[in-house]
Amino acid sequence: MTDRLATEAGDEDGPPSGAVLGAPCWVSLAAHDLAATRAFYEAVLGWEFRPGRLGDGFAVAMSEGRPVAGIGALAPTLGVASAWLPYFGVGDPDETASRVRERGGTVGVGPIPFPLGRAALLADNSGAAFGIWAGDLVRNWSGCQPDGQVGLRLVTRNAFDAAIFYGEVLGWTRPGGCDVRYENEEVVLVCGGLAMARITSGAVEAAPDPDVRPHWEVRFRVDDVAECTRAVLKQDGTVTGEWEDEAGRWAGVRDAQGAQFTVFEPGAGAMAG
Repeated sequence: MTDRLATEAGDEDGPPSGAVLGAPCWVSLAAHDLAATRAFYEAVLGWEFRPGRLGDGFAVAMSEGRPVAGIGALAPTLGVASAWLPYFGVGDPDETASRVRERGGTVGVGPIPFPLGRAALLADNSGAAFGIWAGDLVRNWSGCQPDGQVGLRLVTRNAFDAAIFYGEVLGWTRPGGCDVRYENEEVVLVCGGLAMARITSGAVEAAPDPDVRPHWEVRFRVDDVAECTRAVLKQDGTVTGEWEDEAGRWAGVRDAQGAQFTVFEPGAGAMAG
């Protein structure tokens, strides 16, 4: 197994050159009503959509000419809640799924084959859901760019335990892999010089909060948080909270089908992870 995903030159939907194994490679929303979901995100985030190569039940969201996220249709019979999930690139999904089980996580679905690769839906040892993917990646994904529109943060009970879990499962610290740092009371995953994801459990001196429901928070950069939240409400979504810090303005929202995400308006600095 190599430390970097292979490059498919000239393929618009191929992997970015030098993509690091174990790094976030995509975010995707599983939705019960694909048409209504597309209309919501078109109105709220200004996304346009093009067909995905995974079939009619999948679409790729585009912003400023770059792919941002995928939206796939959930079968009504599954009874699964609509949710945003991050995916991490791996070389061998069977091996990765085995590592998850060995370290107290669970394998919900897969690994299963798709025309472009294989995927699995998993949960870490605290219950936070995520996905893995082995195969072709979306070239120029906005999450892989210095000015990318996608950020990821794991909210969990113990950031250091979570970092050990993901580091062992995804091989973050293998030679040529990602770098794990500690900054501003968060564990930061740095791949190819970019902060790709963050893990937080609150202040270091604080005891783990048993009421925290561990989850991966998917963030999207916007030009105006206030305008975005107004659009969310107009489209029958919900605003769960708004706040401001040194990095900028933030809002937690849910779309009309209940999927939670965060929007971020940068302040003086740019979003990183």
